[in-house]
Amino acid sequence: MNFSWDLLLNAVTSGIMLGGFYAAVAVGITIAFGMLDIVNIAHPAFMVLGAFLAFLSINTLGIDPFLSALGFAAIAFVFGRYFYRAYYHFFERRGDDSLQGLAFFFGIMFIVEISLVLIFGVDYRLIDLPYLATTYEIGIVQIPLRLAAPCLAGVAMLVAIQFYLSRTFTGRAILAVAQDLEAVRFVGADPIRTKEIAFGIAMASAIVAGVLLIIIQSVEPSIGREFIGRAFAICVLGGMTSLPGTLLAAMILGIAETMTSTFFGPSWSPAVAFGLLLLTLAFKPSGLLGR
Repeated sequence: MNFSWDLLLNAVTSGIMLGGFYAAVAVGITIAFGMLDIVNIAHPAFMVLGAFLAFLSINTLGIDPFLSALGFAAIAFVFGRYFYRAYYHFFERRGDDSLQGLAFFFGIMFIVEISLVLIFGVDYRLIDLPYLATTYEIGIVQIPLRLAAPCLAGVAMLVAIQFYLSRTFTGRAILAVAQDLEAVRFVGADPIRTKEIAFGIAMASAIVAGVLLIIIQSVEPSIGREFIGRAFAICVLGGMTSLPGTLLAAMILGIAETMTSTFFGPSWSPAVAFGLLLLTLAFKPSGLLGR
């Protein structure tokens, strides 16, 4: 292990930027799994779908991925609402929302992956824009725009969702669903419609995270599997239902991964998420900001 202050500062900076992206990946899991108790294992597959949609938009229409993300998010929100209706009809309404629901999302994950393979093949795809090659230097610290821009976009998305959840009636109803379903009815909100909207937000966040992913690195149809453990680990570490906790946990994971990769080698970094998950379950099951 070679230690230097240059490496340390750059590893921490890169970890913070990576954490901002991880927050975008995990916010949908926090909503679906933490608040709605839906184990959406297909979330990263939809993220990869968003990445390929961004690839198509820039290569066929010439639309900047950050702009296309807004349109894709709106479509994904509507799709997510109808997707939840189907899930509710076939599983939740009948009380079969545990093991059968998990199998359902596994099936959806493989359908999305196979569809992407049939359409795009197994080759890696990357978005290459001139401004993404810019790297800013602040002293000895390097800040590549290819990583900084997705970080800022991811944090902005999480902050916007948190603002919506805490400042609107529907948002507060979504938070209430995570704690007491009956209380939602008492305040005059429809629990099913509330969960529809929440799942739509989660689906939209997955698509946006996918757009950010293909800006950071090249993607192929099955790459979403690499983020399943990370996303659920961040959700649990952050406190299941806490979006500020999700951001904090994402930053911790990002820094831990880059530090591990820098000083011990990249082959060790995938184990960090599961290590943090095990430590959290052992010593603080409620998470960093859990209740």
